[in-house]
Amino acid sequence: MHTKFLTALLLTFAWTAQAANLSEVYKLARQHDPVYAAAYASYKAGLERLPQTQALLRPSIGLSASLRHNQVDTNLSSGTSSNPAGFGLSLQQPLYRKQNLETYEQGKLQTLLAESQLKAAEQDLILRVARAYFDVLLAQDNLSTSEAQKKAIAEQLAQAKFSFEVGAATITDTHEAQARSDLASAQEIAARNDLAVKRQSLEKLIGAVAPKLDILASHAKLPAPEPDDIEKWVAHSQESGLGVAISRTAEEIARREVAKQRAGGLPTLDLVASYSDTRNGTSSGLTKVDSQSAQLGLELAWAFYQGGAIESRIREAQANQEKARFELDEARLLAALDARNAFLGVASGNARSQALAQAVVSSESQLQSTKLGLEVGVRTRVDVLNAQQQLFAAQRDLAAARYETIKSGLALKATAAALTEADLAAMDAFLKPAK
Repeated sequence: MHTKFLTALLLTFAWTAQAANLSEVYKLARQHDPVYAAAYASYKAGLERLPQTQALLRPSIGLSASLRHNQVDTNLSSGTSSNPAGFGLSLQQPLYRKQNLETYEQGKLQTLLAESQLKAAEQDLILRVARAYFDVLLAQDNLSTSEAQKKAIAEQLAQAKFSFEVGAATITDTHEAQARSDLASAQEIAARNDLAVKRQSLEKLIGAVAPKLDILASHAKLPAPEPDDIEKWVAHSQESGLGVAISRTAEEIARREVAKQRAGGLPTLDLVASYSDTRNGTSSGLTKVDSQSAQLGLELAWAFYQGGAIESRIREAQANQEKARFELDEARLLAALDARNAFLGVASGNARSQALAQAVVSSESQLQSTKLGLEVGVRTRVDVLNAQQQLFAAQRDLAAARYETIKSGLALKATAAALTEADLAAMDAFLKPAK
C-alpha cells in the first residue's frame, strides 16, 4: 500500500516538474475530462440507433414450448388425465411497412447526428483546454507583474522614508509611496488567488495536478486568418459549421417523423410462417393423439382508423418539424455571428498586440528618462512610480491581447468545423519552456 502511494507521489512530482505544451495538456484532458467522456458515451449510445432500426426490416423468429397436466373427473365416467406437451416455431418477415422504412432512415440520420455531436464535443474540448491553458499563463503574467510592481514600489517607499528622515523630501512623498505599496500588496494577493483558481480549472480538465506550462515566446508573430476574408469565413461557417450540421440533421429527422406518422394509417404486409408439434399423453387408456402443423402465408393488416390518434400524431410531428426549421435558421445566424466575432477578434487582437508592443517599448524609454530626471532633480519619485505603473499596465495588456488573439483564432476555425488537434500542435511552435 505504501509502495503504491509512494509511486503515485513520485509520478505526480515528475509530472509537475516537467513543462507541458498545449498539445500535451490536451491529450491529458481528452483522457480525463468528464464532459468529453459523457459526450463520447452519448456517441456510442447514438450509434446503436441504426441496428435497432435495421431490426425492424428483418425477420423476427420466436420459439414457444409448453407442458401441462390436465385432470378431468365426471359422474358419468371414470377420471381421465393427460399430459400434453408441445412446441411452436414462428416467423414474421415484414414485406411492406412504411413506418419501419422511415424509422430506418431516421436511424441513419441519428447516427450522423451522433457523429456531428461528438465532433462538436471534441472541438469544444480543444477550446476549453486552450482557454484554461492561456488563462493560467495570463494569471501567471499578472502575478509576475504584481510582484515586480510591489518590489519597485517597496524600493521607492524605502527611499522616500530615508529622504524624509534626512530632510530631503516631504512626508507627502512617503504617504504616497505607502499608499501605493498597500495597494500593490492587495493586487498581489488578488493575482495569486486568481492564479490558484485558474490552475484549479485546468486541473479539473486534465484530472491531475497542473504541470509547469510552456509560455508564449515574447517575439512570436501570430498568424492572420487564412483566408483573410471575413465573408468567406461567414459563408463557410453557415455551410459547414457543426451547429448548423446538427440542426440540419435534426430538421431532416423531424421531416422523416412526419412521413413516419403519415404511414401509421397505411396497410402493412407481412410474410408469416409457423410450425407446431403437440404430443397428448393420456393415462386412462384412451387413444393418444399427436399432431403437427405448419403454416405459410401472407398477412395484410390495415388499421385505418385509431380514434383520431394518427391525425393528432401527424400534427404534432409537423409542429416539431417547423420548430426544427426555425432552429436551423437560428443556427445559421449564430454561426455567422460567431464567425464574425472570432474573425474580428483575431484581426483586432493582432493590431492591438502590435500597438501594445510599441507601447511597452515607449513605456520602457519613458521610465528610463524619468529615472534620469529624478537623478538630476527635475522629476519626483511619484513620477517614477507613475512611469513604472504605466509600463506594468502595458506589459499586462500586451500579454492579455496576445492570448485573446490566439483563442479567437482557434474559435474562428471551430466555427467552420476545421479545428483539430493539429492546430494545437501548430500553436506549440509559438511556445517555449518557462525559465
